[in-house]
Order: sequence, then C-alpha cells, then structure tokens
Amino acid sequence: MLKNFDKVPKSFGRFVKNNFIIIAIGRREKMKLGEHILKLRKKTGLSQEQLGELVDVTRQTISNWELGATEPNPRQLKLLSKALNVSIDELLDNDIKSVIEEKVSNTEKLAGIIINILKFFAIFIIASLILIIIGACIFSNARTITTTSIENLEISCSLNNKDYLIEVGTDGYYNCSNCDKELQVILKEDYIDFEDLESTEENITSYFDKHNGTCE
Repeated sequence: MLKNFDKVPKSFGRFVKNNFIIIAIGRREKMKLGEHILKLRKKTGLSQEQLGELVDVTRQTISNWELGATEPNPRQLKLLSKALNVSIDELLDNDIKSVIEEKVSNTEKLAGIIINILKFFAIFIIASLILIIIGACIFSNARTITTTSIENLEISCSLNNKDYLIEVGTDGYYNCSNCDKELQVILKEDYIDFEDLESTEENITSYFDKHNGTCE
C-alpha cells in the first residue's frame, strides 16, 4: 500500500491540505481571527479596500472578517498571508514561539532538577566515602588497641638467703619487693626490656646466677 502512495493524485493532496486548513480554522474560532487580521492590516498600513484588492475580495468582506462575521476560506487565507507578509500559522495566531519557549523553559527546569539531584547524590556519595574511611580508621585503631594486650612477668629469685619477687609488665610496670634501691636501678637499667619479657626473664636469671643466686 505504501509503495503506491506516490501514485496518489496531487489534487487529492490539495484536497486534504485544504480540508486540514478548514478544520484548523474551526478549532481556532475562539482565537478571534478577525481581530488578528485587523491588527496585521493596520501594522502593514493597508486600508480595507487595498487589502481587499490584494486578496481579490470586496472591502465589505474584509470588514466582515475583521468583525468575525465570516471567515476566509483556505485560498483566501493563502492570499491574506502573502498580503500581510506572515505565514498562515501566524495569521491564525498559532503561538508557535510561545510553545517553543515553553518547551525550552520546561527543558531548562528539568535540566536544573536533574543537576540538583546529581549534586545531591554526589554530595551523598562523597559524605558516605568520608564516613566509611573514618569508620575504617576508627575500627583499625580499636582493633590494634584490643589485639595489643598487656603482658606481665613475675619471677622469684633468692640471693644470700634473701628472697626477691620481681614483677615486670609490657606497659612499663616494674616492681622488685625486698630489693634495695641499688639493685632496683641495676635490674631496670641493664636487665629489663619492657617490650621483650622473655629476654627480661633470661637476663634477670643470668644476673642472679652470676651472683650465686637462683630464680624460679
């Protein structure tokens, strides 16, 4: 069927076009075509008689159009558009410009809304990433603190029939019961490593062994 479309007579095309214009006129009765013709005629500086001559109608016909008593037919609309130097759409007062402007305005509003939504999501994503990083750092520090437990060492030694209880902690705690100040200083400065209690135990035991003492 579409292949035979080119074979449709041109007269039929003109018939459809003319009838379309007639329907358009009927739908735009409320737009006061006559007032628009009057406005355009005065704008071009033509009298009713002059416009009538250009459109091939009488002055009275022009007057009837402007008063809204009658309306021009499709052929007369074409002649009017040429005489008034406007398109048929402009003659019928189809506010194409306002429609386009409205569409552009709506598009700009929609674009503005989309941009604001994208900004919101961007801020939300950035804030979320910052919170995740902060949370990860806090969790890592907390885990380090909890996994680093404090260890303590207690060792009993005896020297010259005197018993000593030596206590050392990885937190820096140190106590030696029955030790005089000199022995406390010697052990702390030369034999105690707060970060390595195993070496500390060996060092203290070695000290007491050298001085004929014992440690348990």
